[in-house]
Amino acid sequence: MDSEEQNQVMQELPTLNEAQKQSLLKQDLRGLVPPFHQQKLEKEAAKNWDKFYKRNETRFFKDRHWTTREFQELVGGGEVSRVLLEVGCGVGNFIYPLLEDDPNLFVYACDFSSRAVQFVRENPKYDPARVQAFECDIVKEELSSKLDGNEVDIISMIFVLSAIHPDKFKDVIANLYQCLRPGGVVLVRDYGLYDMAMLRFGPGSKLGSQLYVRQDGTRAYYFTKDELGSLFQEARFTVASCHYVARQTVNKKEGVNARRNFIQGKFLKPTD
Repeated sequence: MDSEEQNQVMQELPTLNEAQKQSLLKQDLRGLVPPFHQQKLEKEAAKNWDKFYKRNETRFFKDRHWTTREFQELVGGGEVSRVLLEVGCGVGNFIYPLLEDDPNLFVYACDFSSRAVQFVRENPKYDPARVQAFECDIVKEELSSKLDGNEVDIISMIFVLSAIHPDKFKDVIANLYQCLRPGGVVLVRDYGLYDMAMLRFGPGSKLGSQLYVRQDGTRAYYFTKDELGSLFQEARFTVASCHYVARQTVNKKEGVNARRNFIQGKFLKPTD
């Protein structure tokens, strides 16, 4: 069963049942992870993602063929040359399907993890004439300086902003603004508040309001649509769309029927 075909656009947050409310209460009863440990997580963020890719290599994520169904902006007829910047490219599951479909697409692909970038470059489909992959900490480094003086038409952030500490969100979005041509668009897909994964965190995993740490040391933030829209508006973007996406994940073999809650948005850079 293709879980991506079960996507449902929602304008409001899902309603929690009693068990889910109790799960959130248990998380709060233990309190937040101590500040010292939180500082360590921030300091070792790149290291933890490198360990993630060392352990999983290219096996963890499937190729994201669904993105052109969700974001029509990614569909190119091959007649017009376009430049895409993928922020948080991982091992290339997003970019390579796009490059196959659109021969006139050029991609800048960056990631926090040097190991992830290495996997992108080692892919047999990697062609420097069409892809330029590089390591970049978008919290600290100026993205536009990595783009050979080019402005990009599309920026994609697929489950990326949630991995960054909320204190840095505004700096990151301002960084994106500088790279984009007037009229260009930022495409975002990320975790929504009350997603199944958030509700399943155990006590001792909470770093702050809506911010959690996984067992491997990587972090995840869970957005509301108003919050995400406001972040981009404050950075001078126009909100073309911003909504929740409910996805029902069904695994008959394992007997799992789980509801995921994602956030999806399109944000335009004004032309004037």
